[in-house]
Amino acid sequence: MVFANPTYLFLLLLLIPLIGWYIWKLRKKQASFQISSSQAFDAPQATSYKVHLRHLPFVLRVVVIALLIVVLARPQSTDNWENTTTEGIDIVMAMDISSSMLAQDLKPNRLEAAKDVAAAFVNGRPNDNIGLVVFSGESFTQCPLTTDHTVLLNLFKDIQSGMIEDGTAVGLGLANAVSRIKDSQAKSKVIILLTDGSNNMGEIAPVTAAEIAKTFGIRVYTIGVGTQGEAPYPFQTAFGVQYQNVKVEIDEKPLNEIAVTTGGKYFRATDNASLKSIYSEIDQMEKVKISVQQYSKKQEEYKDLALLIFALLLMEILLRYTLFRNIP
Repeated sequence: MVFANPTYLFLLLLLIPLIGWYIWKLRKKQASFQISSSQAFDAPQATSYKVHLRHLPFVLRVVVIALLIVVLARPQSTDNWENTTTEGIDIVMAMDISSSMLAQDLKPNRLEAAKDVAAAFVNGRPNDNIGLVVFSGESFTQCPLTTDHTVLLNLFKDIQSGMIEDGTAVGLGLANAVSRIKDSQAKSKVIILLTDGSNNMGEIAPVTAAEIAKTFGIRVYTIGVGTQGEAPYPFQTAFGVQYQNVKVEIDEKPLNEIAVTTGGKYFRATDNASLKSIYSEIDQMEKVKISVQQYSKKQEEYKDLALLIFALLLMEILLRYTLFRNIP
């Protein structure tokens, strides 16, 4: 048996001063003035059963208090074992946060659209370890692999362009993601790399990072974000933010090579709907059954104790106000 709230068991220590108070009270009730009598020469009389049981109501009350504390600690049985299977893999999401991700061919812009769709993807994978790496001219880990998706989603909200040096270091972002997942013991290790440009910074070439990923058995899905042709991009001017159409240039060749090298797949997202469908397709492809395992199914065990408490409390009240009733 285990307890859901074991700290409540420390309340059992309060029974010690309670018992001490009861003993002190009994001694205080003893006669303080004694006189001689001939009782010692009288024939011995049988001691009343009430004398032997006079402490029973207090004992029952102590037991009731102790059981109440145990109920507060929520006893649970763990003897019920069940076989189960679940689905879960380790995933690192590598996301481009360069300034070009502010283009508004996706709504409200590429970065916010990518964040929203990725967050929905995370919510649909409750059994996965998921991490987050961001990159532009350099790369850093926003969140290591975790099953605490609440924390991960909160960190998603903090992502914004301009957090680090601008540029597009695809190889560096991929290499950082590889370093975060390479030691995983999961059956399936996946990186989802999203970018809207071509590699123009960083000391690691994208194909080199892909070879490293392949060495560790990591599959990489690459996503190129951007419409065909031109996209509205915000420029800061003396008159405020002005939008101008700029040519969309995505170097798809290295993204495709990364996917082919690692056994993944390359996708092109030209709008919000296609980006959402890409993540849905990845979600369907990456359903891996984890081997059967056993887990302990906990069951609350306070009901029987509650019935026992009620019975003992009722007994204590009946004894105190009937058999052991004090007459003033």
